[in-house]
Amino acid sequence: MVRELDVNRLLVLMEVAHARSIAEAARKLAFTPSALSQQIAKLETELGTRLLERRPGGVTPTPVGAVLVDHAERVIGELRQARAALDAAIGTQPQRLALGSFATAAQLLVPTALAALQARHPRAELSLVAIEPPEGYGLVTSGDLDVLITHRYPGVAPVPHPGLDRQPLLDDPLRLVVPIGHRLTEGAARGGIDLDGLENETWISGAPGIPNRTCLETLARPVGFEPRVAYESADYHVILALVGAGLGIALVPASILGGADHSHVSVHDLRGHAPAREISMVHRRRPTALVHELATVLHTAANGTSLSGSRRLP
Repeated sequence: MVRELDVNRLLVLMEVAHARSIAEAARKLAFTPSALSQQIAKLETELGTRLLERRPGGVTPTPVGAVLVDHAERVIGELRQARAALDAAIGTQPQRLALGSFATAAQLLVPTALAALQARHPRAELSLVAIEPPEGYGLVTSGDLDVLITHRYPGVAPVPHPGLDRQPLLDDPLRLVVPIGHRLTEGAARGGIDLDGLENETWISGAPGIPNRTCLETLARPVGFEPRVAYESADYHVILALVGAGLGIALVPASILGGADHSHVSVHDLRGHAPAREISMVHRRRPTALVHELATVLHTAANGTSLSGSRRLP
């Protein structure tokens, strides 16, 4: 029975889990892959259980490994915050801010916010990485990211995030997109299209378990049907192209429609429904002054957006 867990080995396990690759984690930590494999092997020997599954698609934690990774994120995050607080107290803290965001928000909100922050702090080291929801919460907990911009669709369970704060930024309305000339457009001018008239339609959406697919199924369930999804894609630009080709209909966020050519599709509200995905920022509960400032400029950027039917959140 191990009395103490080695913090350095916890860090190695955490980085491998985040990277899903021993080689990539080794590159980040400036070690050889064999050195990291040895550290993982020693930790597994000490605990008497496997912590990682090595598969063709990458490395993933076992159930026991996932528990330890969760605790490692908190431990490493606290140590990194302690170091930052110490640097601030003695006046040597460098100004750095690492931001993670999904693609749409990175285009819609991030450029204006980061430009404003850089103008106020020209020597600050700002960085951005692409992260698709629901990933990224562990990176904030561990201190690899200072801020995460993420989203949640209706019907999608919230990600547990102990020790983190979530600030809503913007509601991004979901619109029904159909091919030009589709029969559904005939009565659409009278307040939108009824969801209960879409039972026999062909849908275009993400794969099962993907947030937009879960949202679609959640909306359809009370009406009494299961959407027939014939074409699956995680890329909304592909979805719009498929709709424009007359292959089906789809729910698409207004933020996507604002930046895309949708001349070959017709966009409508769902009559009696106002579904929207919530765009939020996530950070640790003791944020730095730079994170506070970023929150302010992100709210300003959100207030300056022009999404049809959107609601800015305080």
